[in-house]
Amino acid sequence: MKIIGGGLAGSEAAIYLANSGIKVDLYEMRPVNQTPVHKTGLLAELVCSNSLGSYSVENASGLLKEEIKILGSSLIPFAEKFSVPAGGALAVDRTLFAEYVTKIVQEHEFINLIHDHVHDIHLHEYENEMVLIATGPLTSDELAASLINHTGQQYLHFYDAIAPIVEHDSINMNLAYKMDRYNKAPDSPYINCPMTEEEYENFYSYLISAPTIELKEFEKDVKYFEGCMPVEVLAKRGKDTLRYGPMKPVGLPDPRTGEIPYAVVQLRQDNAIATLYNLVGFQTNLKWSAQKELLKLIPGLEKAAIIRYGVMHRNTYINSPLLLNQTLEARFKEGLFFAGQITGVEGYTESIATGLLAAINIRRKLESKTLLQLHDLCILGALTQYITTADANNFQPMNSNWGIIKPLDQKARNKKQRKQIYSKRSLEYIHSIKETVKI
Repeated sequence: MKIIGGGLAGSEAAIYLANSGIKVDLYEMRPVNQTPVHKTGLLAELVCSNSLGSYSVENASGLLKEEIKILGSSLIPFAEKFSVPAGGALAVDRTLFAEYVTKIVQEHEFINLIHDHVHDIHLHEYENEMVLIATGPLTSDELAASLINHTGQQYLHFYDAIAPIVEHDSINMNLAYKMDRYNKAPDSPYINCPMTEEEYENFYSYLISAPTIELKEFEKDVKYFEGCMPVEVLAKRGKDTLRYGPMKPVGLPDPRTGEIPYAVVQLRQDNAIATLYNLVGFQTNLKWSAQKELLKLIPGLEKAAIIRYGVMHRNTYINSPLLLNQTLEARFKEGLFFAGQITGVEGYTESIATGLLAAINIRRKLESKTLLQLHDLCILGALTQYITTADANNFQPMNSNWGIIKPLDQKARNKKQRKQIYSKRSLEYIHSIKETVKI
């Protein structure tokens, strides 16, 4: 079978199928053809944050991780192997993680890794072969045109932004301080840059008037995903929007004064040796010179060495409610599956999860078994149900959250108990079906 795309979804699927004894041709266009945001030709390269979200099963993202670990995920255990401190979240050293995934794929006897740009899926050539398309949010224009030709459905677009990364040694720790929110972690992976009201006013005034990178004509009708909103766009919603969002100071008292700052810029550890930190919630499309000036207005970052500037890039996804079954098989072509962000899921863990589910169903189809359609009792089932049944006229990307899962039959005392019941119910369901997908 063929997998097109060697990101998180494609890599997860390839390893699952190969471990099942199924031979896979895995196509990845990098480094032959690079994208605007990838830096290497490694598989499963993380290009935005280095965090895969919460570990806790009382958080939707954490529960999704646990669900797919039970179902046989390889990439979540790999991420744990190369994790870096991030409080209650699973964050990774992105280089070590990608190198390891690439090594596993290259050395697997059932995977043939092909670095080539697939311009056209040539569906007529795959009458007796399974194909998984997992080309991600940066699907090439040529392949996108090919898919439009086969489906008759136009792609939707929104724009995803990534945050700057700075060197730890360039942060002025005489002004900044290490602390987890509410001081939960004794050795916090977060560095906080506190602001007075005057400092925030100066920062805000510069941010809302700073020059951004000009969009091309076809990019003018921008649609942003709320979870990855550029900081300058968020700021224009109101002066205090940032103070109730990524710059919220609650639970972060300055240990030198004991007082809560007016606003706080947080930085999170980005690699295993803690030499790099990314600005939390500071995805941006500002010009690089403006980013440099903006960071000078943040106490502690006046002389910060920027290792990676923030950039904004196109995110391409299909109209899944019209094109996909909940099994992730295409409605218009038997044996053709889709996984990852091209389906309209948002997030690293979500991409891995859909890659795993697509692989499970490809294996089941090859074994002439009924395809697995997960119940919305679990996060993965709720997510795949959402992307395949949402309003096709207003379809927007979705990540894991409690709002999409099947409501409880019983009444919970509070939010905490409701999440506990959701989690228990989900894991009981996943354990009840795990034998059907076991390798």
